This record gives sequence, structure tokens and C-alpha cells, in this order.
Amino acid sequence: MVIPVFNEEENLPALLPRLLPVLDGLGRPYEVLFVDDGSRDESLPILRSFVDAHPGRVRVLELSRNFGQHPAILAAFQRARGKVVVTLDADLQNPPEEIPKLLARIDEGYDVVGGVRLRRRDSWFRRAASRLVNRVTGAITGMRLSDYGCMLRAYSRDVVNEINACEENATFIPALAQSFSRRPTEVEVRHAERAAGTSKYSLYRLVRLNFDLMTGFSLVPLQIFTLFGFVVAAGGVGFGVFLMIRRLIVGAEVEGVFTLFAILFTVIGVLLAGLGIVGEYIGRIYQEVRRRPRFSVRREYGAPAA
Repeated sequence: MVIPVFNEEENLPALLPRLLPVLDGLGRPYEVLFVDDGSRDESLPILRSFVDAHPGRVRVLELSRNFGQHPAILAAFQRARGKVVVTLDADLQNPPEEIPKLLARIDEGYDVVGGVRLRRRDSWFRRAASRLVNRVTGAITGMRLSDYGCMLRAYSRDVVNEINACEENATFIPALAQSFSRRPTEVEVRHAERAAGTSKYSLYRLVRLNFDLMTGFSLVPLQIFTLFGFVVAAGGVGFGVFLMIRRLIVGAEVEGVFTLFAILFTVIGVLLAGLGIVGEYIGRIYQEVRRRPRFSVRREYGAPAA
């Protein structure tokens, strides 16, 4: 069980009392691996108290700073020991009671099981933006994921090992797992309102995350821009021929100046957008060649014996 944590001191006291009875009822060995992703509140002391109260069942990784949700999960993947690894957010919006649904599908032979949030308790804007992003991302990457944002997911050991073998700096775990999966599936899971605290994903971070997803798993944005560039260039040549013929027939005139300005601004906007897309890919290359670590584990609490 892998749970990334960032400033969740208000939700953590209610998390473990709900999680452990569910895991105990499964009738199989387990461990809970929390990852403190540079929390600035009292999350880490609370997590350390979990280790003291449940030795052998709870472990905590303390990262040196805030690296982000997905690098935190990658850090846990490298230390998780189970045959199946389940990820869960610490905010309790995905109830721990839904975990048996995922494990039942793993037992049926699926190697990746994704949760699809049923009747989401987020704001209308957040739900609408999520639907738009899911559709656009699915069209660009070609991956069939109904809910990219749900982190209640189960992964087989084989898929986790393949993810651990990747050394990309920026990655999106659900999509990466999907690319390695031989037999993926999805199940509907309940979704609750956030009881306390605020979401750690601002609008900018959501946009940033989806740019990483699109540029990390597809060349379609570049290809679309290239195709659109050819269309705009062909339209510009055609319009130039039209203006030349019109000048020969009608003569010199000043009408259409504002139309030309509008076309010019449109073309400049397209060029700037394309430059931004190319810059995204170049930025990813820059991040990779620097070879900086994706995460840094400062300390581990409740570490298993060697």
C-alpha cells in the first residue's frame, strides 16, 4: 500500500483507523508505505507515530523536499515489497473501503486496475476540466484511460518492476503503467468530498501535469502543429495570389488593411503556440540530460530488517 502525503495533518488521524481494518479483512500479508513529500505541517510527526503504533506494518519515507505526487510514488515503488502495489491519496476522497474491488480484479489476472471516480464530489469547474483533459489526452496519447486523475489504482509486481526500470525525470504513473500493461482494466469507485484541507493541485499544476502527460507519451502535438503550419502556409500563398489578381483587375486600393492585420496576428499566434509546444519537448530533453535525481529520500522510518 503506497500513500503519498503532502500537508495532510488534518486528514491523517482519520486515515489509518479506516485503512487498517480493510487491509486486515483481506486475509493476506500487507504493509503500508507512506511517503512524506516535504510536508511543512505536522504530517511527518503524525506518520512517525503511526510507525511506533504499528511496527512491522507501517513504514514512512521522508523526502528531502517537495518533489510532487508522482516522484513520491516512484520513491515508494522502489522500496515496496508486495506482489501487488495499491496507491491511494491521503485526503480520503477515495475511500479505503474500495480497495478490495481493485484486488479482486488483480486476482482475476489483470495486471493494472485503475479506479474511475463515480459521482465525483468536486466542483463543477473541476469536473468539466477533468472531462475535457481526459478526452483530449486520450485522443493525443491513444491510451484508453477513463479517469487520469484517480490515484486509487492497483499494479502487479511485474508492472512495478518495469516502472522502476525507467529513468525518466518527468513521468505520469497511470499512463506509464498502461504502456507496460498486458491486461489493464478499470473499476468504478466511490468518491467523497474532501473532509479537511485543500487540494494540492492548483489550476497551473493541473495544466503542467497534463502538458507532461501529452509531451511524455506522444508526438501528436508536434505533428498537429506541423500539419496546421502547412495549412496556414497554403492559405497564405492562396490569399497572396488572390490579392495579386485583385490588384491587376481593380487596381491599387487600401481596403482590407485590418483584415491583413487580423491574418498577421493569427499567424503570429500560431507561430508562438508552436514555439511553446517545441519548447515543451526541448525542456523535457533538458531535464533528462541534466540527470538530476527524481527524488531524494532523507530518512526511512520502520525500515525492514536486512
